[in-house]
Order: sequence, then C-alpha cells, then structure tokens
Amino acid sequence: MTEQNKKTVQALQWTGTSLKVLDQRQLPEKLVYDEYQDAAGVTEAITTMRVRGAPAIGIAAAYGVALSVIQHCAENPEDWQQKVAIDIALLAKSRPTAVNLFWALEQMKGLLDSSLTNPQAVIIACAEKIHTNDIVANIKMGELGADLLAGVKGVMTHCNTGALATGGYGTALGVIRSATQRQSLKVYAGETRPWLQGARLTVWELAQDGIPVTLLADSAAAWLMKSGAIDWVIVGADRIAANGDTANKIGTYSLAVLAKQHNVKFMVVAPTSTIDWTISNGNQIEIEQRDKNELLPDCYNKEGLLVGAWNPVFDVTPGDLITAVVTESGVVLNPTEQGMRGLKNVI
Repeated sequence: MTEQNKKTVQALQWTGTSLKVLDQRQLPEKLVYDEYQDAAGVTEAITTMRVRGAPAIGIAAAYGVALSVIQHCAENPEDWQQKVAIDIALLAKSRPTAVNLFWALEQMKGLLDSSLTNPQAVIIACAEKIHTNDIVANIKMGELGADLLAGVKGVMTHCNTGALATGGYGTALGVIRSATQRQSLKVYAGETRPWLQGARLTVWELAQDGIPVTLLADSAAAWLMKSGAIDWVIVGADRIAANGDTANKIGTYSLAVLAKQHNVKFMVVAPTSTIDWTISNGNQIEIEQRDKNELLPDCYNKEGLLVGAWNPVFDVTPGDLITAVVTESGVVLNPTEQGMRGLKNVI
C-alpha cells in the first residue's frame, strides 16, 4: 500500500485466506467489516451492494476466485477446476453492468486455463496484483485529472468514486484528492438517490481526509450550475463503450445535459479496465434494474395497491457530452471512436 493511500478507508482487506468487505450499506453510522472465505459469500457481498463501485467489484471478484481455488484445491483435488468454474459463473452473475467484474474474471480464467503447479499461490498473486495495480492507476488518474483543473474554483461529483469504490484513493474522487493538494477547491457532492452514496459515502470519505465538501439535493444541481459555482462535473464510470459513451450511476446523464446547458465541463475518470472495446456505443450496455422496493416506502408494498417503481441503477452519457475521459494511460479530450482508439493503442 502506498503512503498516499494509507490514510484512506479501505473497502476491501485481503488476509491471505479470507476477504474482509466493508459493509457500505451501514456507513456512515457504523464501520463494519464482513469476512468471507468462499466465492458464494463474495458473490452475495457484490449482489447486495455491501461492496460497490466498478473497480472494487472487480477486485472483490478476483479475490472471490482466489478463495474458490483455495477451498476446492483442498476439498476436491481431482476436480477442483470444475468447481472453480462454477464459482466464476456465479460471480459473473452478481452485477451485469460493471465491466471491471468481467475483466477481472477473465484475468483469473486465463491463468486457470494454463498448467499451474501451484494454483493457489499463482491465483492469489494475480488477485493481489489486480488490487495493487488499481491503486497505482487511481493515483496516476488523480494527477492527470488534476492537471485539467488548474485555476478551477468549484467542482461537483456524483455517487461515490473514492477509496470505497476502488482498490484505494479513487477515480473521480482521486482527481479531487489530487487537485486539493495543489490548490483551493470548492467541492460539491450530490446526494445520489436512491441509495444515497453521495450523502452517506462521498461526503463521509472526504471528511475522513479533511477535505471540505458541500452536500446538495440531486434536484438542486441545475440551480447550482446556473449560479456559476461549478466549473467541472467529475464522475466515474461502470462501463465505457469504444466511442466514449459512458454508463455510470443513474443521474449522471442528467448532470451531463445540465453541464452542457450551463457551459460546465464534464470529466469521466476510470481505469482502462472499465473500457469495453467489444461494444461500439452505449446502446449496447446492459443497464441493471434493481428491486422496486428500494424506491417504494413500505406502506406501498401492500397487495392491491397499483403503485410500481422504475429503478435503473445506471444511465448512459453520450460521448459528445463529455469533455474529457481520464485513464491511467492518458486523457482523451472530447471523446470519439477515433480518439478512444488512440488510447487503446497506448495500452
């Protein structure tokens, strides 16, 4: 772990034989870690949003595979690979939109398809490398994104994109962390309904680092932009298409439209593992729909009441509304398919 990352809270803690997951549903009231020793438990942690954020989901899945290998090599020395393959399929079904999940599982599957004399050690080392590399990438993105913010007075972020959503430090929040080390910066965070990741997680995480932040209702964003207080909106991503279209937490698209109207710049910050080169545009991104009861008060959950709820977790922001895509491999300004291809050549 880097010196820069030691002070930030950690969503995931690997012990060597188990994975400790910070239950983010209980923040900020309680700091509770749940410990998992098999892939089924890690799958549940991802599905139930104990762990969330595309990079953190990918890292958790990698450790889930490592736990599967540890378990089944000991219990089923003859057919452990078949058992691990079943666990990988289970992990792949935990969340459909975050491409980092599938990227991490492909890394692990690639190793498992080769001849391994010591599979436990090799798979654990791969999971640890995915975790470490994510932190390094976060810090690099933080510096590159901060370069774009020279002289900026105010920024707004959406959802949680910090250490809680990554291996450590953060993507969009990593940019804000890096920028505040260079200059005075007014930071605003939307509440992020319905799970309130902005209100419960982002402002809490920034407070832990001593970075002043102002919380606002999601519906207040347009009026804040009109006031001139915001120069940039900075968000993360769960999947980026080859043309720069970006899936992120629901509400991101509306912020991009508002930013365009008010001449506010819009930055997407994500590791290259979030780019899905197999899809040409955002129309091909599967958007997760969660249970209606996450939106409806209990009093509406009665038989005979004709009250439903539409609960997409993500939306897609077209590339032509994005000013910059920041990755650890470089920055793409005003992303297009051609510009994104230039980034692919660097990776």
